[in-house]
Amino acid sequence: MEKRAVFSHKFLPYLLLAPQLAITIVFFYLPASQALRQSFFIEDAFGTTSNFVGLENYRYVFADPSYYKAIVTTAIFAAAVTICSLSFALLLAVMADREIKGATAYRTLLVWPYAVAPAIAGVLFIFLFQPSLGMLARGLTALGIDWNPLLDGKQALLLVIVAATWKQISYNFLFFLAGLQAIPKSLIEAAAIDGARPWRRFFTIIFPLLSPTTFFLVAVNIVYVFFDTFGIIDAVTGGGPAQATQTLVYKVYNDGRLGGDLGGSAAQSVILMLIVVALTSIQFRFVDRRVNY
Repeated sequence: MEKRAVFSHKFLPYLLLAPQLAITIVFFYLPASQALRQSFFIEDAFGTTSNFVGLENYRYVFADPSYYKAIVTTAIFAAAVTICSLSFALLLAVMADREIKGATAYRTLLVWPYAVAPAIAGVLFIFLFQPSLGMLARGLTALGIDWNPLLDGKQALLLVIVAATWKQISYNFLFFLAGLQAIPKSLIEAAAIDGARPWRRFFTIIFPLLSPTTFFLVAVNIVYVFFDTFGIIDAVTGGGPAQATQTLVYKVYNDGRLGGDLGGSAAQSVILMLIVVALTSIQFRFVDRRVNY
């Protein structure tokens, strides 16, 4: 028999939904509609005058070689952060799910980085990897590695990938640990009795049962990389050197806030929103078929 929630008052469901709907409208739909409107205008740096130019801003964006460079940088950045953060988080979750002494303390310590703001995480990695003063940078220099992310674009990109990955591991760890604890232990014990080794038990039982969690985290991590890593990039490299770490979201800020091109920046934000929506739709359309609920 199907269970259904029954409300005593017909307006109660709408009252319960109202706060979330209000937040979504104020912080998503209104800014998105404003950006869409601005993308069809050319405005001065102060936003006092505007002229309607139709699709001119979009044509300028797609004719800009630096925009395609930002797309490639974002793709590399997104793939590296998503794969690394999910892999390390899953490894830590599997280790923390074991019956070991002090497991609660380990789990608490692994969650702490999630409370660190992106900009603060960026500052921490600046202190660690600053070429002349950073503790870890000195270690790299002692090993004979010419470490200088201030001048080397590849090293700068690697640095922001490491910082963004470290920041996101704890979030992924929480969900993976919850997913592992929800798996019936009887299934794993039965496989062990049948002679299945730990690796085989993981890839044939545990990981397939974690597919809903993994699918959710892939979608969340992609959104995180496209938007929430702005603070890390701004604090660590500022998009440099030579635009080597300039992602799509940072280019929106750089062209709009620093360059004064409000119309072009708005067009870029609309394109970025469409890219994220398309990626999420593709995941739900094709990847969701492989998920075992």
